[in-house]
Amino acid sequence: MGARVACRTAAATGAIGVLCLAFPVHPPGRPEKTRLDELDAVQVPVLVVQGDRDPFGMPPPATGREVVVVKGDHGMKADLDAVGSAVGDWLERVTRSPRAPAGT
Repeated sequence: MGARVACRTAAATGAIGVLCLAFPVHPPGRPEKTRLDELDAVQVPVLVVQGDRDPFGMPPPATGREVVVVKGDHGMKADLDAVGSAVGDWLERVTRSPRAPAGT
């Protein structure tokens, strides 16, 4: 499932978190076409792992949203160990933390 679809469907599917591997903040070269509203709307913990040279932009960290920057572009293949480490650490925190009822 793509990062944008995961963000849009998190509430409807009862997700406890959303993992975005390379969220497309905007089309390459078109920062005025931002898609941050989709990311900002998520009400569960979010991890975005983004390549430091991603032509689709860099999302900012926000309340409930962690952004980990790794070497690479949108494919993040330059440092797969860093990607795996970030995802593993986040999954451990999210799956072990108590969950509040939705809407609280």
